[in-house]
Amino acid sequence: DLLTTLIMQRGRQATVLDGDVVRTHLSKGLGFSKEDRDTNITRIGFVASEIVRHGGIALCAAVSPYRATRNEVRNMIAPDQFVEVFVDTPLDVCEQRDAKGMYAKARRGEIKGFTGIDDPYESPESPEVILDTVAQTAQQNAQKLATYLTECGFLRNSLS
Repeated sequence: DLLTTLIMQRGRQATVLDGDVVRTHLSKGLGFSKEDRDTNITRIGFVASEIVRHGGIALCAAVSPYRATRNEVRNMIAPDQFVEVFVDTPLDVCEQRDAKGMYAKARRGEIKGFTGIDDPYESPESPEVILDTVAQTAQQNAQKLATYLTECGFLRNSLS
């Protein structure tokens, strides 16, 4: 992962909490109802809060469609330790990049309550960082985020 490499180069380790991996292990059995999605994100937030409490960096890579749940997780972590990143990707681009075929299944009605198709995505109102995945490459976005984390004091300024 590009960002974890940049974080390591600046003297820190990061734990990646990938939404799909968490669903397989920590949230096994949860569906995709609003309540189950909220539970999944809250569990990710709890694990992240423990990592942060012990001095680590937690990168949470999960679809978190509801503003209230994201705010709940923000409140679980010290205010100066939480960075909300909005990975801004238009729906049509998400559908074009549909590596798992999930959007196609949702469009065919095989999946109900799918974010962006028949369930809303509530964009963040004031994220600390916005990443544009259309105009910028993954490397550029990782660098932008690493620069922000450095400016906030989470990472050293120089590469090691």
